[in-house]
Amino acid sequence: LSIETSCDETSIAILKDGKELLANVVSSQINKHKEFGGVMPELASRLHLENIMYCIDAALKEAKIDYKDITLIVYTKGPGLIGALHVGIQAAKAISVAHNIPLLGVDHMKGHIYSSRYISDFKFPLLTLVVSGGHTDLVYMKEDYSFKRIGSTLDDAVGEAYDKVGKVVGLEYPGGPKIDKLAKLGQDT
Repeated sequence: LSIETSCDETSIAILKDGKELLANVVSSQINKHKEFGGVMPELASRLHLENIMYCIDAALKEAKIDYKDITLIVYTKGPGLIGALHVGIQAAKAISVAHNIPLLGVDHMKGHIYSSRYISDFKFPLLTLVVSGGHTDLVYMKEDYSFKRIGSTLDDAVGEAYDKVGKVVGLEYPGGPKIDKLAKLGQDT
């Protein structure tokens, strides 16, 4: 059972043997944050609190399993919005204690990197580009679980820059996906 609450989406996934996706439930908060033109951390935390158990229950139902079938709970330990992370961590701990299931905290950025394994196996050494809403990192991996950050943005991550440009040109939040779509319609000169 995997719990991700680092920013503005409550996401629960259930995997079998680390490869087979049995359930993936996501509760997006985009419509709530649109009126502010970006993610409001306190609002994100409150919405995670409202949604987390509904998402977990929906994932268990989708996977057709019960807590007794879960062998590990994985949760995002950071980086992210502290209040949002706290909700996921506390839910993971509560389920762990109630059902005697071991816990594993995972670094959000390393999770992004390892999610690529669901597409194909890694061939080391490798260089990976992580472009997430608040992070843009170029990471070298000599072997499994060895991470050397080669470079990253000094201020705004690519995702944040897209949203800010979108706002300047009058696009609704989040601007990134809309700019991407418009860019594909452009003509080379």
